[in-house]
Amino acid sequence: MAANSGGSSSDAGGGPIRHIPVLLSEVLEALAPAAGKIILDGTFGAGGYTSAILAAGADVIALDRDPTAISAGQAMVAAHGGRLKLIQSQFSQLSDHAPVEGLDGVVLDIGVSSMQIDEAERGFSFNKNGPLDMRMSTSGVSAADVVNRAKLADLIRIFAFLGEEKQAPRIAHAIEKRRAEAPFVTTRDLAGLIEIVTPRKAKDKIHPATRVFQALRIFVNDELGELAQALFAAERALKPGGRLVVVTFHSLEDRIVKKFFADRSGRAAGSRHMPMVHERAATFDPIGKSMVSASDAEAEANPRARSAKLRAGLRTTAPAEAADLSIFDLPNLASLGKLGG
Repeated sequence: MAANSGGSSSDAGGGPIRHIPVLLSEVLEALAPAAGKIILDGTFGAGGYTSAILAAGADVIALDRDPTAISAGQAMVAAHGGRLKLIQSQFSQLSDHAPVEGLDGVVLDIGVSSMQIDEAERGFSFNKNGPLDMRMSTSGVSAADVVNRAKLADLIRIFAFLGEEKQAPRIAHAIEKRRAEAPFVTTRDLAGLIEIVTPRKAKDKIHPATRVFQALRIFVNDELGELAQALFAAERALKPGGRLVVVTFHSLEDRIVKKFFADRSGRAAGSRHMPMVHERAATFDPIGKSMVSASDAEAEANPRARSAKLRAGLRTTAPAEAADLSIFDLPNLASLGKLGG
């Protein structure tokens, strides 16, 4: 989801894993960085992909919405003598930072940063007690705001769709009852309640709070909307022959990327039962296999890589199309931001 991890790896809400760029060799193969090229890393994080791209000879424009990542990356900027520009920005705005002549490549790693997980005060992890926050940019509505103020029906929608949580109604009702007595303040407040409502079974591979925390993080940071807009922005910013490489970590994100590349492949309008009305010019051609996953060896060495999926496309000479969110079939969750107001 539209977290800016830049190839970093972590347990989604659980304990931290050391920084490992996921699918690094596959990303570099699809991205083809080289001297003279300008690559935009829209999810800088701890700089995993950026470092490898610089080592391959390309210059990098790196973005991250998290001010902590920008601060931590200044040493890398200084070490590369002007070849790296590091900018605090949401990756949905990446076309605003591209050179006039266009980019040779864009890479997006849609995973939560290990740095964010490791900082208890950011409130991303249910294993690290801290404020129930989860804001990547440290501004706007927090997870505590959502949990304490959203309507019951809205909580159910958030947990069920964004977290794919089967127990969404039960958890949401428990939250409504508990917050009437006292507001949720910390990550352990919420995780503890979920553990009681949906206790972990012996066969469960993940903590019972995993999907709810995921859903809250995605909602608070508008990660699906950010990803969709970033794909449109990359289409505008890439020059002909430029490469878009996206690594996702769960099904909702991958579905968005898959639909984008399918829509931009130039397939005919209409259905197979009706005559073809017109042919759309493809704005992207596929690069390699339609989807690449981690090797058995990488998945064994880095559990986070097990869910990673890479999709990539080569920008054609066709003009960018309109940014039409309807191609993704996303539910309208924007109204939930009113939080019952």
